[in-house]
Amino acid sequence: MSQPRDPPYPELKKTHTMARAGRPWTDHRPPAAAPVWAAIEGLGRYYALAAALELGLFDALAAADEGPVTGNSPGGSQSLVTAADLARRLGASEPHLESLLDSVTAMGLLERTGGTYGLNDTARRYLTRDGPASMAELVPVAPGPVGNWTRLADTVRTGRPAAPIDDDPAAFYRPLTQGTFTTVWRSAARADLKIGYSRMRAPRILDLGAGGAPWSIAMLEACGDGRAVINDLDGVIDIARAKAAEHGVADRCQFRPGDYHAIDIEDGGYDIVVLGHVCRTEGPAGARRLIDRAYGALRPEGRVVLADYFVDQLKANPHAVLMGLTMMTSTVNGFPIASRQAAAWLADAGFEAVRLIEPIGFQFAYVAAKPRSRP
Repeated sequence: MSQPRDPPYPELKKTHTMARAGRPWTDHRPPAAAPVWAAIEGLGRYYALAAALELGLFDALAAADEGPVTGNSPGGSQSLVTAADLARRLGASEPHLESLLDSVTAMGLLERTGGTYGLNDTARRYLTRDGPASMAELVPVAPGPVGNWTRLADTVRTGRPAAPIDDDPAAFYRPLTQGTFTTVWRSAARADLKIGYSRMRAPRILDLGAGGAPWSIAMLEACGDGRAVINDLDGVIDIARAKAAEHGVADRCQFRPGDYHAIDIEDGGYDIVVLGHVCRTEGPAGARRLIDRAYGALRPEGRVVLADYFVDQLKANPHAVLMGLTMMTSTVNGFPIASRQAAAWLADAGFEAVRLIEPIGFQFAYVAAKPRSRP
């Protein structure tokens, strides 16, 4: 049996009226297919950006800014370069590179004037290696193992990823901690406006699963007499050592490698405990254990900082939803976390004065205090 023909939109004006159908014809207007195409094109968009970064496209355009000015951008003067010139600089096929340039331009990540190309403000800030908020190292590693995405349906059926990163966590977290450092460090530095850690006298900080230690480093930079104990896995903690040295705070850090569920932690020895983007990798049971460890490590009136991407109705945040899906796709226990869940975990552990802050756009953190005496 043939499928009924989808009537063209103008015909609906004649047939779907209040008199004929009981509802306005506008209720029957076919929905746009744009969301479906956006999903289909998502794969191509990601790999176009990844290829542009691998080729050094954005850095080549940034280097061209140092040459003679041939055009103007909204952010000021810059050099605009032809596809042929870029192809020579990058050792690439001109027609293929031009297609990539046009695609990246269509994504809003470059600007084009006639047959020349240049950086826009977004690319200059986020996609050049030396950009003030560079995400160039993050883009290639953010989705996790690509093969797991191709088998997502199997993960949903079985409840376990095809190749969980838990089997070799350092291989996954090393590039990820390097790629996320700049964004999280900016968020941690801005969080001082809400937390006021720079006003503390000689704070002692514990950073569990610290990655590159952006939270500890930001706090130590603001607190000249502060000290930090920084923890992560054996294969990752050297990144924190390097970042701390780069920021001039390594002499005030103690590095404690190992599993944050198992390492020795002094009871009541810290003013701040940081759980930065680790709870969503743990699932509810693991996250609760970490929060309990944080509570035990804090002095009375000490504070925990639990930073993560939270999924709920607080703010429309599809980024958080997809980050949660990424964890589910790549880890055995990882899952999305709703802000109400995190708040409940903190309250159940005994924390008070629980509040949610947003230091920079879509970077959230809960801050909560240990009471003077536990009820």
